[in-house]
Amino acid sequence: MNKTQVKVFFSLFGDEFPLHKVTGKLELTPTKSYKKGDLIANRSKINRKETCWEIGTGYKDSLDVNDQLQQIVGNLQNKSIMINELKDAFSLECKFYIVIIIERGNSPSLFLDKDILKFASSIEAEFDVDIYANPYDETEE
Repeated sequence: MNKTQVKVFFSLFGDEFPLHKVTGKLELTPTKSYKKGDLIANRSKINRKETCWEIGTGYKDSLDVNDQLQQIVGNLQNKSIMINELKDAFSLECKFYIVIIIERGNSPSLFLDKDILKFASSIEAEFDVDIYANPYDETEE
């Protein structure tokens, strides 16, 4: 049986910057990174338009987005000064991405608590939410 899944990731991105410096300063290993000009996997001859460092949860069965958000924010919470220094040094932007795949009409809770919003505000991060609702057969219930 397919279950609703949620993926959350935080991204620092910009024109060109040394990825190893972000990893070193934040003392976190990215779950994904790429450089401007790299070829996009599975895309014929399309290059990346920016450099990106990100840390994320991967897809998890979940009916509460806050579970995945807390995992990511928990790794970054005490690093807002370092994130802002990196943003200033390399002209970076940052964003939280929330990706939801709804199965069988089971949509998860999407609640951003004040601690998450306060942290996001302290680093001037945006939120990007993508929701994919897969069709289901109501007669299966």
